Amino acid sequence: MRRHRNVKIVATLGPASSTKDMIRALFDTGADVFRLNMSHGSHADHRARYDAIRAVEAETGRPIAILADLQGPKLRVGQFTAGACDLEEGNRFRFDLDPAPGDSHRVQLPHPEIFAALVPGSNLLVNDGKIRLRVDDCGPDFADCTVKVGGTISDRKGVNVPDVVLPLAALSDKDRSDLEFACELGVDWLALSFVQRAADVEEARALARNRAAILSKIEKPAAVDAFEDILAASDGIMVARGDLGVELPIHSVPPIQKRLVRRCRSAAKPVIVATQMLESMIESPMPTRAEVSDVANAIYEGADAVMLSAESAAGAYPIEAVRTMDSVARSVEADSNYRAIIEASRQNKLHTVADAIVTAAREIAETTDIAAICAFSQSGKTASLVARERPRVPIIALTHVESVLRRMCLTWGTHCVITPQLSRFKEAVVNATRAAREFHFADESRQVVVIAGVPFNVPGSTNIVRIAPCDERLIFASDPE
Repeated sequence: MRRHRNVKIVATLGPASSTKDMIRALFDTGADVFRLNMSHGSHADHRARYDAIRAVEAETGRPIAILADLQGPKLRVGQFTAGACDLEEGNRFRFDLDPAPGDSHRVQLPHPEIFAALVPGSNLLVNDGKIRLRVDDCGPDFADCTVKVGGTISDRKGVNVPDVVLPLAALSDKDRSDLEFACELGVDWLALSFVQRAADVEEARALARNRAAILSKIEKPAAVDAFEDILAASDGIMVARGDLGVELPIHSVPPIQKRLVRRCRSAAKPVIVATQMLESMIESPMPTRAEVSDVANAIYEGADAVMLSAESAAGAYPIEAVRTMDSVARSVEADSNYRAIIEASRQNKLHTVADAIVTAAREIAETTDIAAICAFSQSGKTASLVARERPRVPIIALTHVESVLRRMCLTWGTHCVITPQLSRFKEAVVNATRAAREFHFADESRQVVVIAGVPFNVPGSTNIVRIAPCDERLIFASDPE
């Protein structure tokens, strides 16, 4: 069994990591969740990767979460007569709907929704923000701009519009097809791109029909502005810093990241910090010191998970990238400053019985000789509430629902265990102590805290906490019935 680590590692699969042997190696090295990037590859490619993950899951006997990341609508310019042209600072340039090949004066922008939303003074960013233009005049089929930052613009380069909320749905026709495919396949999480408002999340949830949990990617200024509503509508969040750093001043991204991570923890919803975390490891077996610090800072902030993108999908060193993240995480979690930071940011607002139960469980575990907190969960909510406390002892999350088991793999600190369907609390105590012993969190001399809801199998009924010995003979002796 792998040594317990609290923060989870998400590894994206791609050409460099599609075989079952490589996926097994990534899992053994420390990956907890595998991401299928629907922007690349065919449905057949993703089905093969899904099957390989489930084969590894069966081999190891450990649950693995699978995250399907939807592409979202892609805004791109048209084509140029020469394939590309240079835009110089101060020059005028027009975007329009004319499909004729472009030149140094104009190019097609085949998105009338953009023209409908633009106003004079808006900014248009091309090629990941390398080229910046200010809108001087605009109408339903054109935008006349001044080049503020020049460069080479070429066929089909992406366009960002940071200043306005675009009248575009987060789900394109491709996304709808991909969503249905992913849900039929059996993925555990759906990551939703281009989220601007809570309604985008609700649309995806209606299409998913409870077949997968919904994780919203925060990558647009509009999503930052509407974050509270988006968080309330979502099951989890990804701080997708790539597009955020294009559409917002790059220096504003770190404080936004910290704020969003803290809000997710307060809401007891998992949050992934993503994009360019170990970017240099696409080509190098060693990360830069700045990258190591970036990963460490996300962990110090309390993120549930950190993510590898191209590093594991297309890089030359996918195993080394996972190993690096694992090593950084273990180093941070062993630091006394980490505990001080995590505990100082804990919020002590109690609103429900479940809040009080998990707070009491954490305090009991940290003030007595408790080996682990064992949380039974029908929906995953109880385990998330325990994880919000960031206890000093391991969290054993138990459920009889396989889909919930896998979804909980994304949550901080959870060691997820499948159980039979239970009907009595005594059965829960016995199963909890068996899991603690089986996975080497405790021996018969230790005790665990058990949290559950009575009656069983009712979501949201967490109402009982018990300190239990891991010696089953003592359990039956104290409670023969």
